[in-house]
Amino acid sequence: MADKKTQSETEKQKGNDAYKNKEFDTALKHYDSAFELDPTNITILTNKASVYLEMGEFDKCRAECEKAVEVGRENRVDYKLVAKALCRIGTSYLKQDDLKNALVYFNKSLSEHRAPEVIKKVTEVEKKLKEQERKAYINPDISQEEKTKGNACFKKGDYPEAVKHYTEAIKRNPDDAKIYSNRAACFTKLMEFSLAVKDSNKCIELDPKFVKGYLRKGTSLLAMKEPTKAAMAFQKALELDPDCQEAVEGYRKATLEENSDPESIKRRAMSDPEVQQILGDPAMQMILQQMSKEPQAVREHLKNPEIAAKIQKLMEMGIIAIH
Repeated sequence: MADKKTQSETEKQKGNDAYKNKEFDTALKHYDSAFELDPTNITILTNKASVYLEMGEFDKCRAECEKAVEVGRENRVDYKLVAKALCRIGTSYLKQDDLKNALVYFNKSLSEHRAPEVIKKVTEVEKKLKEQERKAYINPDISQEEKTKGNACFKKGDYPEAVKHYTEAIKRNPDDAKIYSNRAACFTKLMEFSLAVKDSNKCIELDPKFVKGYLRKGTSLLAMKEPTKAAMAFQKALELDPDCQEAVEGYRKATLEENSDPESIKRRAMSDPEVQQILGDPAMQMILQQMSKEPQAVREHLKNPEIAAKIQKLMEMGIIAIH
């Protein structure tokens, strides 16, 4: 018996060598000889399955793996070897783009042994399946029907129902920028401003020249007390349509709020490259610290023209105040 196992291992190795050299017919002959000598060694069968996998003989590959699982269970082999055979079946289905069956067998493999590489395959296949389902669900005609229903609900002031229809319309046609704009308008009415901004951003991403996307975003940001960001959105709308009165009025409101809000002034100032450079200078940091502790020290520092210019810049931008 020991001699037969040794001979079987020798034949298996010859099969492995032939497989590496792409000599598939020779490899199969050696694997058959090896299995005749040791019919309990399921690795021989999974190796043979690999040959069929390379040859594109997927049904034969699966048959060998199923046989390997059967032999493995009968002989109570290491569960990792059974898992490997089941994983190979999954791989054969994956090669044929049969994602559902691939997922079934990868999960069967995991039930035997949770190998990290198989867990990764399951994640990848699930992602592909989800994308397939998403694409299969796309239907521009149904999307238009849902959008029309959403518009009708919006006009009646039934904003929650309008959101439902717009959401379904987006699922049916996720590349239509206008539906995101419509849903953003609903979210604004429902005071869900962060969701409105999110939809506005998606709208702008899909169609950077669609003015309404920037208007929706600016309106929502104003409501969120973000006048600086709102002004930028309205400014972009004006670049696309200089005659847009909604953009003109929105920009005016945002600018007025921005200039009356100390925090907005400070945020805008902190985004100025020159201010950032001044505040990042270790020497200026020391001077500012000294000024906060010893207000009278400012007079000495103002005698230095370079430091005086930097202090003046910080004062103009509202970062510091000297009393």
